[in-house]
Amino acid sequence: MSFFKKVCTLTAAVSAAAMLTAGAVSAKNFKIAVGDSAGSPQEATGKFFVEALEEKSGGKHTATLFLNGQLGSEQDTVNEAAIGTLDMSLLAINNVTPFSPTVGVFTLPYVILSLEDAETLTQGPIGQELTENTLRDAGVRIIAWTYTGFRRLTNSKKPVTTVADLQDLVIRVPKNEIMIETYKSWGINPTPMAWSETFTGLQTKVVDGQDNPYMTINAMKFYEVQNHVTNLRYIFSIEPLIVSEAVFQELSAEDQQIILDAGQEATLKSAQFLRDSEAAIKEELTAKGMAIVDPENDEAEFIQLATEAVWPKFYDSIGGVEKMNAVLTAIGRDPVQ
Repeated sequence: MSFFKKVCTLTAAVSAAAMLTAGAVSAKNFKIAVGDSAGSPQEATGKFFVEALEEKSGGKHTATLFLNGQLGSEQDTVNEAAIGTLDMSLLAINNVTPFSPTVGVFTLPYVILSLEDAETLTQGPIGQELTENTLRDAGVRIIAWTYTGFRRLTNSKKPVTTVADLQDLVIRVPKNEIMIETYKSWGINPTPMAWSETFTGLQTKVVDGQDNPYMTINAMKFYEVQNHVTNLRYIFSIEPLIVSEAVFQELSAEDQQIILDAGQEATLKSAQFLRDSEAAIKEELTAKGMAIVDPENDEAEFIQLATEAVWPKFYDSIGGVEKMNAVLTAIGRDPVQ
């Protein structure tokens, strides 16, 4: 049974109210939960969306960003949006996966190998299908995509260039089965930890390291508690903006289209923001004392272990090996056998 069905009673009540007021919603200030802090790609996408929303609605609608998980953990905000008590949330795709497993294809290691791959998948038929699945499974609608870059491994102990270097490190990961299994394929048991607890966990040495894109490492000030970075590229971080379907259905058809158009504009601007900013952020992190190294042999050992062990475990949850091959084909990769 899907998560959305589990809360169907409450959602039905919300939807009934929405039907009575559909098309009657006047000016609205949407509340947007944002997991990351100021300066992050999540905040940038949120700002792009608000600007486009205000412009396209002629000032009728606006939105307020609540940064740093003020409105709850990223997974909690999916729950809240599903039942209509939260308007919107900007969060990592891995925190949507527990509610709509097919989006896990974007979290499988070494599927997305560039920003261009991410754009092709999210803005094409694959992204549209996953949007529909998320709406069906979780009662939330994806209206924009944030492109944050590859998740780079950081730690406070030593340079990591091989799988062997990982073995005595305690690494924090999100509460996501695909990411947990990826680290297990490299021979370690990672520590699942909520995003809101991560900085403190690193600061107090409960965990030695974590992985996130350069933009996030900088925005969250991880350079204060971490000094080593490994240029892993096992996951390209994609962070959707979701809207509660109950809230969406309260709007007139015209306002719904404004929301969708504003989301599309924010998506395009997010990609450009990453292109314009990431290299400078990497240089800033080096200036702040972080030592950046590359994995040996172009990451070959990491790639082989992760793809061979992890991909087959999740074919069923993402929709079958055929779906995996459709994704690979869309980005010009060879299908799996």
